[in-house]
Amino acid sequence: MLRNLDFTGAQGPYRSMLPRGSFDVEAAVGVVRPIVADVAARGEAALREYSEKFDGVVPQSLRVPAAELARAAEQLDPALADAFAVSIQRRRQVAEDLELDSNPTPAVLADGARVGLRNIPVERVGLYVPGGLAPLASSVIMNVVPAQVAGVPSIAVASPPQKEFGGLPHPNILALCHILGIEEVYAVGGAQAVAMFAHGVEGLCEPVSLVTGPGNIYVVAAKRLLRGLVGIDSEAGPTEIAIVADDTANPAYVAADLISQAEHDPLAASVLITPSTALAEAVQAELVRQVDTQKHRERIRTALTGQQSAVVLVRDLDQAVAVADAYAAEHLEIQTADAEAVAARIRNAGAIFVGGYAPVSLGDYSAGSTHVLPTAGCACHSSGLNVRSFMRTVHVIGYTEGALMAIADGVERFALAEDLPGHAAAITVRRPQ
Repeated sequence: MLRNLDFTGAQGPYRSMLPRGSFDVEAAVGVVRPIVADVAARGEAALREYSEKFDGVVPQSLRVPAAELARAAEQLDPALADAFAVSIQRRRQVAEDLELDSNPTPAVLADGARVGLRNIPVERVGLYVPGGLAPLASSVIMNVVPAQVAGVPSIAVASPPQKEFGGLPHPNILALCHILGIEEVYAVGGAQAVAMFAHGVEGLCEPVSLVTGPGNIYVVAAKRLLRGLVGIDSEAGPTEIAIVADDTANPAYVAADLISQAEHDPLAASVLITPSTALAEAVQAELVRQVDTQKHRERIRTALTGQQSAVVLVRDLDQAVAVADAYAAEHLEIQTADAEAVAARIRNAGAIFVGGYAPVSLGDYSAGSTHVLPTAGCACHSSGLNVRSFMRTVHVIGYTEGALMAIADGVERFALAEDLPGHAAAITVRRPQ
């Protein structure tokens, strides 16, 4: 099912050798640019036309009425509501306990000289929740909870309208918005939703400072086009999983986890990195067996047989770690003997799942971690969406007269060396007469 890449004789660098799907955002920008310009120029009329064109339905109201949010929550299956509650509680607990530090102790540099930090939330964010191949209600939690913990005062959510729900977003998405206290929800999808958030639409939606959330290539292209006008979390591409496994791994677990990511999208990447030929063969057999039982088997099969997916055979676990770091996976599972020790050696991954009982599916919903993660190798320089994604760090500088005078000569000298005498004068004017 997966092609084999034999790295046993390779010494690296591995980045150019690894399987990676093509994701041409620049080509999509050409498609998105006129949509963005049209929404900026014509506002709601353009949104309605694109809704009909791309989603096949025009909502009666682009902003979802609060009654619909409440009704969706009331009609939730109780077991599903309980699962939502666990996911919210755990995500919030991790965000509050591990990610929030709003009052770090200032640094005292000298008598009367101190520099502190303030973490200030952005004023308004637009959160995008996909609704295409899979209505990702879980993305509501992953976007909203950390934004709330950060203290963002104004939060808006957009998700594509759905034909089967009368032009509203999926009911689970609406229900979660209501449960989380989000009242500003828009039935707008795709590039036009990003344009709406960035430019604002008079009488409908105020512009935002930051747009976050996953989406298809056109959502990504719109984010790229509008970056600068608004902040963005990342340019996330198709989802991906890499699994580092040895002969102690359960091949059924490994195959199921590869399939779970392939289920997202025909472009999803599933990569197994192993020094064990026996495990690789057992996983291939499990894939053949398990894929045939899946509801979305054709989508899964397309992803697993695509150029972006493979079994990578390595010499040993040392090479496996090096290959995994070069790949910098969105999701990285470690299913080896002493998985904790192997995981501790990993430097580049969006999230690391340790051992046979921490599958990526757990992180997608209720592990407490974020599932909005960097893709396409960007985990080597970027982090997943978290509380700090919604905050700006500001230095707060406080100097007394004596503290300034103690270093005034040096500051003036530095300014003059840069041919900025006005900078020096701003120090000189404060000298005692």
